[in-house]
Amino acid sequence: MKALLYKDTFPRLVSDWKAQPGKWMSRLVFLLGPWVCLWVVETLNENNVFEDLYAWQVAMNLVWYYMLFVACRLILGRNRRSAAVAVSLAFAVGLLNHYILRFRGRILFPADVAAWRTAANVADGFDYSMDWYMVQGAILLVSYLFLVWMCPGQKKRSKVKLWQGAVLWGIMAAYCYAFFCTSMLPNLGIFTQQWVTQRNGFLLNFTVAMRYSSVEEPEDYSEEAVLELMEEYPGKAGTMDGDRPVNIIAIMNESFADFSVFDTFESSEDPTPFLHSLEENTIKGWMYSPVTGGGTASVEFEYLTGFSTVFQPPHTVAYQLYVEEGMPSLAALAGSEGYSTTAFHPYLSSGWNRVLAYEYLSFDKQMYQEDVINPWYIRHYISDLSDYDMIFRSTQEEDSSFFFNVTMQNHSGYAQGWNNLERTIDLPDNLKKADSSAQQYFALAKESDLALEQLITYYQNLDEPTLIVFFGDHQPPLTNAFYEQLYGKKLSQRTTQEVMQQYAVPFFIWANYDIEEQQDVVISPNYLGVLTAQVAGLPLTGFMEFLGEMYEELPAITPVGFVTGDEEFLEEEQLSDSQKEWLRKYEILNYCGMIDLFEEARPMFCVDLTTEENS
Repeated sequence: MKALLYKDTFPRLVSDWKAQPGKWMSRLVFLLGPWVCLWVVETLNENNVFEDLYAWQVAMNLVWYYMLFVACRLILGRNRRSAAVAVSLAFAVGLLNHYILRFRGRILFPADVAAWRTAANVADGFDYSMDWYMVQGAILLVSYLFLVWMCPGQKKRSKVKLWQGAVLWGIMAAYCYAFFCTSMLPNLGIFTQQWVTQRNGFLLNFTVAMRYSSVEEPEDYSEEAVLELMEEYPGKAGTMDGDRPVNIIAIMNESFADFSVFDTFESSEDPTPFLHSLEENTIKGWMYSPVTGGGTASVEFEYLTGFSTVFQPPHTVAYQLYVEEGMPSLAALAGSEGYSTTAFHPYLSSGWNRVLAYEYLSFDKQMYQEDVINPWYIRHYISDLSDYDMIFRSTQEEDSSFFFNVTMQNHSGYAQGWNNLERTIDLPDNLKKADSSAQQYFALAKESDLALEQLITYYQNLDEPTLIVFFGDHQPPLTNAFYEQLYGKKLSQRTTQEVMQQYAVPFFIWANYDIEEQQDVVISPNYLGVLTAQVAGLPLTGFMEFLGEMYEELPAITPVGFVTGDEEFLEEEQLSDSQKEWLRKYEILNYCGMIDLFEEARPMFCVDLTTEENS
């Protein structure tokens, strides 16, 4: 009777607790660990774990932390050691995420892990000083480690029975399978947060982003559907060679923004007066970028291919995941028309997998920082002036050139020294208080504007017909507090139109010969390559012809919203049936051209294989 009473029952537990209090203290501290991890990581994630997360978000985050602790326990065999390793690992990842949040305005995503080389390239340009979130996280970490240290140590490794370990590993594997490989998350309505990326909690949002890291085939996708669209859009012939520019220069200027898009923005002087003065032989307006604060490679991918990040899993980078040899591109189109094609980025070639991506996008030549002759630096980066000097040299050497340039001068962060940079722009006190480094950014924008004037002046005085396409990639990663000052409200309270203000950057197309002038044009980068080809008189593929027609209905497409032909700012669920139908067709062609380019469909995307009219 006594054995029956005490065997694996509550009284037995009480007896064990009295006999071995240190052992049970160790267990309780171990079980407390995942809660401490959640608290630490969410503090570094700038969340109040008691107010900002729903109960289900707390629970789903805790599942991952408990799995981490169980895995460490099964591998290391000791509670104290396992708890210390697990909580330290969580703190390290939380700290990394905190810096990403501070520098980029969003949390760490799986694509950032693949882009570690790019991050390392610019790591010395940021401010790593301690802040209150880091202090709180460190206090929690040290407090928990003190509790762990107070627990009695195990003299030897505590073994888990083989069948028990197998069950635990099996449960964790089953959960991972359900999470990543089934429809569990879509059925629960759980998706990656994009606007305020902390909302799911860090670990849940990171793993949800992993779940959606592959491009899914559209529901009604088929080869027949693609071929039907191919018949509807056969492509268009270009103008005669003599009517085309000798040089086509596309410049994506790093973090180049025009803050006049915010009515409340004030500064001591206009940072970009030359940009604002351009009118003659100029098409100009606002380009709505798919990203803000970072993600340069996604913008250049959209411009060069016409494919949209709207159809990619959030925060994935096509250059790293989806670009394959022979992918259709504007460079391939220009090359098929006899242009020498060059891609130039005056920084390290290791960023964003560019070397391989540019090769697959059919560029004949690539240049990086080591190719720049006598570079002039502003802060730690090659200036726009030196960058443009390389463009001058290249177009002089080539008979006809398609030159794609991604500048580097204005790259964040803006807490660097002022090497070769004057403090030219003063901001109001409220903006300076919100982001003490912002004035450096606007001084850089002024330098970019001065260099832009020299670029245009050079080709204005050149006899060779030259077309220049210029656009920013995204707005700079200034602090959320800075943008909240401009909006006069919390970022989470913005309307779709207000959100898209933070995604707006200036663009223009200028020529040193007569072109039809336009002002206040609205566009997104997936269409800008088509507009480049149209203005330059290049032939259009069927896919580009389709995009040209779709542009009239939806002139700007981004992951956070759409601009319609009627100048409305809408989310996807607010689109009309006809607009959704355009989007459906676009998704089919996007998937075919980017993921499943079968041989019969190649003429839809590749001008050198299209109809005789276009050959």
